[in-house]
Amino acid sequence: MNLGFLGLQFSFGLQQGNMGPIYSYLGADESQLPMLQLAGPITGLLVQPIIGALSDRTLSRWGRRTPYFLIGAVLCCLGLFFMPLSSSILMAVSLLWILDAGNNITMEPYRAYVSDRLNPDQRQAGFLSQSAFTGLAQMLAFLTPSLLVGFGMSRDWVDDHGIPYTVRVVFMIGAVLSLATILWSVLRVPELPLTPQERDHIAAQPKGAWATLREIGDAIVEMPVAMRKLGLMSLFQWVGMSGYWTYAVYSMSRTVYGTADVHSGAFREAVLTNGEVAAFYNAIAFVTAFAMVPLVRRIGPGPLHALCLFAGGAGMFVLPGITDKALLFLPAVGIGLAWGSIMGNPYAILSNAIPPQRTGVYMGIFNMMIVIPMLIFAVVMSRLDLGFVSIGFDGYKLMLGNDPRNMLMFSGVCLVFGGLSVLWVREGRVGAIPRAQAA
Repeated sequence: MNLGFLGLQFSFGLQQGNMGPIYSYLGADESQLPMLQLAGPITGLLVQPIIGALSDRTLSRWGRRTPYFLIGAVLCCLGLFFMPLSSSILMAVSLLWILDAGNNITMEPYRAYVSDRLNPDQRQAGFLSQSAFTGLAQMLAFLTPSLLVGFGMSRDWVDDHGIPYTVRVVFMIGAVLSLATILWSVLRVPELPLTPQERDHIAAQPKGAWATLREIGDAIVEMPVAMRKLGLMSLFQWVGMSGYWTYAVYSMSRTVYGTADVHSGAFREAVLTNGEVAAFYNAIAFVTAFAMVPLVRRIGPGPLHALCLFAGGAGMFVLPGITDKALLFLPAVGIGLAWGSIMGNPYAILSNAIPPQRTGVYMGIFNMMIVIPMLIFAVVMSRLDLGFVSIGFDGYKLMLGNDPRNMLMFSGVCLVFGGLSVLWVREGRVGAIPRAQAA
């Protein structure tokens, strides 16, 4: 069931590990990076709530969620295939918009799909299993360039635009993997047939664009209290993760390899090292996501998530002080614990606090609580001059002194505040439209 999620998250892993360096190879300044990566948060903000509401109301021969899986998979495949062929920043930005649109079209129905197929007492294990596949997929995405170098490809073999051929190969692997795994998942685990009550409920809903937007607005107004409280946790959590993903490689290039020159062999080695560290923390996430299943039943997803965020925050805070490559993997343990929890426990809290007949739209709205912090991060930390207007506050320069090491410490503090915030959340339970037991 979650194999398609592996392909989807392989794509996200490629973005996290490579989009910053790709922009740098094409001539972007470090301070511009958050703004250049706005495609993800903006498409998530616009696409996921709409797709969520639409998928809740879709009646087709293929099911509610499946059409969106397939459309998103095709767009994702195209974006991944052409991204490493970018010849300019504008081309890379345009392809990132296509790639992120595809990822977000697929992502929200996949979250709802888990909730659709599982009983309430199974959802914690279901979402933590999905988190485990996230860790496995991103571990493979981050590690593959180093494996290619180990098999004989030169890290310094670059095209005319400075993009290493290792990046080209791993993105094309991702294009095939994302499409193939999603197709496999859809064919092997089809959606459960809707009950007559569920079909009648969907058929009775108003149709059209305005009805979809009104459903999103109504869902926001009627949002359960537990979901509202998760918003503050999401703010700190995703600002912290955005800062880490964007600037970890630049911090390592300075502390471990002593360079800020993105066209040097040392920087390309830092990119590989960042991939190895990220692969390690994703492996930790993969293993601990399964280990969390009995723990979450004992102490609850909220307290467990808080502990994991504390561990991740500590790891990020100390990482910039490390100058030995081997020692980078110690703080990565804490980051892996946080990441494994981030991709599972908040959704376990959420799925038990929202009405099942609105699972799609609320999963989409919850994604807004992910992407809005990313938008805030981009606007506050970056500045983009468009000639006739400048966008952004440029906090990376004004508050953090153009130093990625300061950004990682700031990100660590954000995760600690996220852990404190989640302790404020109390889970709720809601009723459901009756569903007949189905195998």
